[in-house]
Amino acid sequence: MRYSIRPITEQDVPFLWDMLYESLYVPKGKEPFSRNVIKEPFLSKYVEDWGREGDLGYIAVNDEGLSLGSITARFFNEDNKGFGFVGNDVPELGIALKEEYRGIGIGRALLQMLIDVLKEKGIKKVSLSVAPDNMAAMKLYQRFGFKEVGMVDTSITMVLEL
Repeated sequence: MRYSIRPITEQDVPFLWDMLYESLYVPKGKEPFSRNVIKEPFLSKYVEDWGREGDLGYIAVNDEGLSLGSITARFFNEDNKGFGFVGNDVPELGIALKEEYRGIGIGRALLQMLIDVLKEKGIKKVSLSVAPDNMAAMKLYQRFGFKEVGMVDTSITMVLEL
């Protein structure tokens, strides 16, 4: 499948909300979350006011211009921690793909793009939060060298030294 990766624009914000919902891991056989959950402050902080200083992200699009997935990096602070928060100077990564585009290398390409740009910007680390039973995501992050540094509720916090 052919696709390209481009920076997020203001027009992509509705898609970022869709991807925030897609990023919520639901184990096999469990009920999906209500769509309204992404409006809760503990989740909405990942997309609200997108485009503030330090926000970085990319969208994978196919040849017809259809958005397939996104990756973002956003800074949080002590007063407004994300699930993968490790420090004010460490952006937290968020990644999601539409279900039908998973497992074919798009997530890997998005992650590589983000890591390359973070390194160019002189950022030293990036963090994330992942459900331990989300095996596909865990394998991807481990392949890139992310290391487990803790747990928040039922999610593992991982960090990559850049």
